[in-house]
Amino acid sequence: MPDAPNDEPVATPEPVEAAPEPASPGAAAAASDTGWHRVSPKYVVVEVVGSLIGMAVFVGGFVVLYLLFGQWWALWAAIAIGVVSLVSIALEPRRVRSIGYRLRDDDLLFRRGIMFQRQVAVPYGRMQLVDITRGPVARALGLADLKFVTAAAATAVTVPGLPMAEADQLRDRLVALAETRRAGL
Repeated sequence: MPDAPNDEPVATPEPVEAAPEPASPGAAAAASDTGWHRVSPKYVVVEVVGSLIGMAVFVGGFVVLYLLFGQWWALWAAIAIGVVSLVSIALEPRRVRSIGYRLRDDDLLFRRGIMFQRQVAVPYGRMQLVDITRGPVARALGLADLKFVTAAAATAVTVPGLPMAEADQLRDRLVALAETRRAGL
């Protein structure tokens, strides 16, 4: 027997408003979080030059030891240091890309490292010193290192390879934040 058309009205579901989700404690922090900032790619040059100078000093010392005193082991040591240094230099670009910092509401988060990774959170209120240093190679490239120190010596953090203007702005911002959030003083 064929189905008879249904004369009953079909109830359409009314749209239901989703209940507002409770605000998570990190929601406010995410609003002012600046995201990860990387150091300048020119910082690779600073690291490579430093590695080359270190390699030249040690390899040169061992070669002199071999040539003047006939110590055959010194030649092997020079070769080993040269190979290890060249492998280290080849990894420098990746190591530099792993360095970054992030400004959050209450602290600065710093990270670095490929195999052995380090992340440090430095609360603004605990910062006692914000220092900018520039070596000769970094100065020639327009780069600076920003160091901030707290009362705990283990949390001294250096963000290397920042463009000089960015380092100045970041220093001023961190000093202002530290002044407004002094803790325990």
